[in-house]
Amino acid sequence: MSKAYEQSGVNIHAGYEAVERMSSHVKRTMRKEVIGGLGGFGATFDLSQLNMTAPVLVSGTDGVGTKLKLAIDNDKHDTIGIDAVAMCVNDILTTGAEPLYFLDYIATHKVVPEIIEQIVKGVSDGCEQTNTALIGGETAEMGDMYHEGEYDVAGFAVGAVEKDQYIDGSKVKVGQAIIGLASSGIHSNGFSLVRKIIKDSNIDLNSDFEGRSFLDVILEPTRLYVKPILALTKQVDIKAMTHITGGGFYENIPRALPETVTAEIDVTSFPTPKIFEWLQQQGNIETNEMYNVFNMGIGYTVIVEQQDVDHTLNILKEQGIDAYHIGQVIAQDNESIRLMGV
Repeated sequence: MSKAYEQSGVNIHAGYEAVERMSSHVKRTMRKEVIGGLGGFGATFDLSQLNMTAPVLVSGTDGVGTKLKLAIDNDKHDTIGIDAVAMCVNDILTTGAEPLYFLDYIATHKVVPEIIEQIVKGVSDGCEQTNTALIGGETAEMGDMYHEGEYDVAGFAVGAVEKDQYIDGSKVKVGQAIIGLASSGIHSNGFSLVRKIIKDSNIDLNSDFEGRSFLDVILEPTRLYVKPILALTKQVDIKAMTHITGGGFYENIPRALPETVTAEIDVTSFPTPKIFEWLQQQGNIETNEMYNVFNMGIGYTVIVEQQDVDHTLNILKEQGIDAYHIGQVIAQDNESIRLMGV
C-alpha cells in the first residue's frame, strides 16, 4: 500500500477488508440472470433470461435522508440499508416493474470494515426480500468531505415490465377505488422534522414506547412492497400506484392521477400508528401538515375498479399486508386531492 496515500487519509487495506466482509451478504442476493460477480468495472445482467416479449426498463435512485443521522448518532447501522433499497424499489414498482438489480454507493469519512459490513448487510437483506440482485456498488473514503463517524448511503435500482403491462395512471377514471397499504412506521421521510422534535422534546430514545424503544420505532425500516404488489398485478387490473414518500399524501397521491380527477381520501378509514400522534403532539403540528410530510400509516396505494376491492384486499391479506379501502376517484374539484375527516 502507498504510505503517501495512507498519510492522506485513505486506508486501502480497510477497504479490502470491507469488501471481504460484505461479499457473503451480497451472495445471498444473486439471481440467475447475473453474469459474473463483484469486483469488475461494470455489473452485468442478462435480460434475455427474463422470458419477456417486449421488456421496458424502469430505473430509480434515492437515498435515506437524515434518518441516517439518527442511525449514526446511535451506532445502529444494520437496517439503514433496507431503507436505501426500499426507497428505490418501491418507486419503480409503481409502474408494475419487477425490480431486477441494485447498486449501492457508500461515502464515508473513514472506512470502518465492521460498520460497512453492517450497512451492506441491510442492503442485502432488502435485496433478498425483494428478489433483487445486489450486483455492484462503490465505497468511497473521503475524510475531507465528511466528519469523523459520518457516512452517506444511496442506491440505484433497475426493473423491467412488459410494455403492454406498464402502469402509468392513464387508465384512472372517476368511480375507481383507492386502496392503501399499511406502512411500517415513519419510513424514510420527514426526518429533519422528526429529529427537531426529538431534540426539542429531550426524549430518551432508549425509553419505552409501546413495548419497544423510541429508537427502534423511529428507525423501523421502510416497508418493502415488492412481493405483495407483484402478486397482486398477476390477479388484478391495477390502474395506478403510488409510493408515499416525501410530501406525504398531498404530493404523492396526485402523481398517479390524470388532471381530470381528484383523489378523495377518508383518513378515518385506516389506523394511524401512535408514533405519528406522538410527533404531532410534541411538535404542535397541524393535522393537514402531518399529511403533507408523513405517510401517516399508509406507505403505498393502488387504484382498482370498485368490483375488485374485496379481491384486492384479500390478496394483500394473504401476502401479509394490512390494507384498507381508503377512498375513491372523483371528478376534478379544483384540487388534486381532498382529505375527508381531517
